[in-house]
Amino acid sequence: MDIERVIEKINFLYKKSQQEGLTLEEKEEQQRLRKIYIDSVKSNLRAQLQGIERKDSN
Repeated sequence: MDIERVIEKINFLYKKSQQEGLTLEEKEEQQRLRKIYIDSVKSNLRAQLQGIERKDSN
């Protein structure tokens, strides 16, 4: 799933939860989508950190 669509759906579910509440299924979907988003952020950060080369100060 495209990360932008994940973010859109997370935001939609958040707004819905504030206005009218979520069903159990929607709450489970919200948690699943949040995990996908967090895992994506972690993966991107790891990739960026692995691309950094240490520079000697000599």
